[in-house]
Amino acid sequence: MRWAIVMATILLDQLSKWMVVRHLKEVGQVPIIEGLFHLRYLENRGAAFGLMQDQQTFFIVMTVIIVGWIFGFLIKNPQINRLLMISLSLIAGGAVGNFIDRLFFGYVVDFLDFQVWPVFNIADVAIVGGQILLIYFIIKDQPISEGM
Repeated sequence: MRWAIVMATILLDQLSKWMVVRHLKEVGQVPIIEGLFHLRYLENRGAAFGLMQDQQTFFIVMTVIIVGWIFGFLIKNPQINRLLMISLSLIAGGAVGNFIDRLFFGYVVDFLDFQVWPVFNIADVAIVGGQILLIYFIIKDQPISEGM
């Protein structure tokens, strides 16, 4: 299941970005709910909230290290707690989705714009969702392995 979550996250992220580039790049933005939610084409050359602009090498190296660690952890722990497995799989899938953009384009395609928050994408949703689940897992002090 862990690999299915990772692959589904990457696929959903990349498919949505492909559609945005294909249909929205030339238009710029399309209001879905005027003043509240728009689809907006944005090339993000930084990290979250546009921080650390044009540091692509740093982002690529850090992604390889973090995703490599997560994959190693998931492989070495086949009986991992379900919540921990889901959270790490979402984080890894989202990180790989944005990694693909950085590697091939030099920027990340963002398009979800709620007008009061920086523009983001499906990979970002997976990363943040995975982090929220991970924090919940840590706070609940659950065992790492299902067998413990």
